[in-house]
Amino acid sequence: MIDVPAPVAETGEAPQHVLLIRLAGPLQSWGIKGRFAQRDTHTRPTKSAVIGLCAAALGLDREDPLDELGSVLFGVRADRPGTPVRDYHTVGGGTYPVRPRDLVTDHRRAAAVEALGEAVGDTGDGTTASFGRHALASWYGAPKKIAADPRSGVLVAGEVSRHAMITERWYLSDAAFLVGLQHSDRALLERIAHALEHPKHLLWLGRKSCPPSGDLFVGLTSGTLPEVFVDRALLPSADDGERVPSPENGETRWAWIESPQPLPGVGPVRDQPGRFLADGPVHRQRWESRHRITIARNATEWDIIP
Repeated sequence: MIDVPAPVAETGEAPQHVLLIRLAGPLQSWGIKGRFAQRDTHTRPTKSAVIGLCAAALGLDREDPLDELGSVLFGVRADRPGTPVRDYHTVGGGTYPVRPRDLVTDHRRAAAVEALGEAVGDTGDGTTASFGRHALASWYGAPKKIAADPRSGVLVAGEVSRHAMITERWYLSDAAFLVGLQHSDRALLERIAHALEHPKHLLWLGRKSCPPSGDLFVGLTSGTLPEVFVDRALLPSADDGERVPSPENGETRWAWIESPQPLPGVGPVRDQPGRFLADGPVHRQRWESRHRITIARNATEWDIIP
């Protein structure tokens, strides 16, 4: 949908405010349905991921409800959409050195090392003959299916060998997004802004391998998401020295803006977070529309490091 007027929350006469968050870094990954063998990434940050980032900054527990944070209207402008990249690698292959606890806790490993013909134990000079010096073929270093051994009663692995798994991880390379959180409660947005500058937990752009670069909180202003996205220049990048400034370029970017209710031209998105439980997050449906944003010629420029 192109140039559809953005829906505005029906909040009566209460003025609206928008918290601006910059999400930029070498790599980002905003998974929507990934599993261990293949972790995908959305083309843009999701509301669930951004609310999770804010919750981590505030120091909330996984069991805490997210009704207050989830009440904000969410919008994201793709200033630099980035390039999809795939990380191809294998997991679980190869051999692993025998550790002391492997011999103590699993008699099968001890017997396997003893069968090599090497002494297991103190050599008399303060060292141990076999610890860390041998790798047992077909033994996996991170045992699976732990259960009590019928012989000794201690916990041992029911699966001691495993073939290497081929996995894929998808990322967005060199992307930058301007995220807006709209709400009538300015104090709530100020609290989130302070937390982003003084986070209680480490913050990531989707995954722990994707740290953010530069500032996250980049502004708090009055207005609505469509107005702010038009009135703010594109986020700066390292190669802006060769780019003609946006006011003369009349540059446009895609933006996705949340609607408080279903309207014509608005579609459902299931990434409204309820809780981030350890055994799986709880999500609900929300409404969102896509817009082609033309940056204003007198757009406010940024005073931040690319």
